[in-house]
Amino acid sequence: MNTVDVIIPTYKPDYSVLTMIDDLEKQSLRPSHIIIMNTEEKYWNKLLEETKENPLEKYDNIIVKHVTKAEFDHGETRNQGVALSDSDFFLMMTQDAFPRDKMLISNLAKALDRDVAAAYARQYPKSDCNLAERYSRKFNYPNEPMKKTQDDVDKLGIKTYFCSNVCAMYRRDVYNVIGGFTHRTIFNEDMVFAGNACQRGYAIMYVPEAGVIHSHNYTCMQQFHRNFDLGVSQTDHPEIFGRIKSETEGKKMVRQTIDHFRHIGKAHLIPGYIVMCGFRWMGYKLGRNYKKLPMSVVKLCSLNKEYWKTRS
Repeated sequence: MNTVDVIIPTYKPDYSVLTMIDDLEKQSLRPSHIIIMNTEEKYWNKLLEETKENPLEKYDNIIVKHVTKAEFDHGETRNQGVALSDSDFFLMMTQDAFPRDKMLISNLAKALDRDVAAAYARQYPKSDCNLAERYSRKFNYPNEPMKKTQDDVDKLGIKTYFCSNVCAMYRRDVYNVIGGFTHRTIFNEDMVFAGNACQRGYAIMYVPEAGVIHSHNYTCMQQFHRNFDLGVSQTDHPEIFGRIKSETEGKKMVRQTIDHFRHIGKAHLIPGYIVMCGFRWMGYKLGRNYKKLPMSVVKLCSLNKEYWKTRS
């Protein structure tokens, strides 16, 4: 049987991270190790102090590695986590995603055939999730499984490369062939990896049977900043994103969300949603054209401020 490690970057973790670890330890396929890549040791120590005792001492498979905020990178920090693992497969998760049941790890592992580079889980909304974000989960994470290859680019466009490190499992042998995640990236390391994998003949698998609870109610400005960084990542990787249209899927989701609001009798939500989409679009467009902007403006627009300190 293939072994699996879980790798979780954390920043300012709260008690929910410990609950998440408990849930992972109870999986039907228990991970060999849970590797925490924590940014700023003081925040991890604060969490343990608040619990009055180390609740992780009951487990024999926890590895905690600390990096500074200046050292953190979406791609390289995850690569460092992989370097601490010797498992056949490894599961990337974020600190705010929680297993929906005890079959999460086993369902993803079963999907990793030899030609599959990565398999990602379905994301379910939290109970407090707003209606627009709730519908986006249905749009991006449907009921049907999907195996995507480079042959699907004409049909699926950028969705061919969609993969989310909120919860995605990778084959180590393919990871080694690809060369890991981008060593310096502002964002979107998962889709860059997926694009490279597809272009080398591998597949990306969507596994709806594997589920995590994960959603955010972002403000307009948070959407702006996130989409700016998304645009930057696509501009910085023309080998992946330069050959396919990235905006078609976004327009499709906007149309379907508006239709959904009308269908459920919530048409009054449409104006606010359109404003939100405007912030997303402006952020994305500015990010795609960031090289034309003064660095002071780039830093103002970006969510990942630390990324630009080495590019000033």
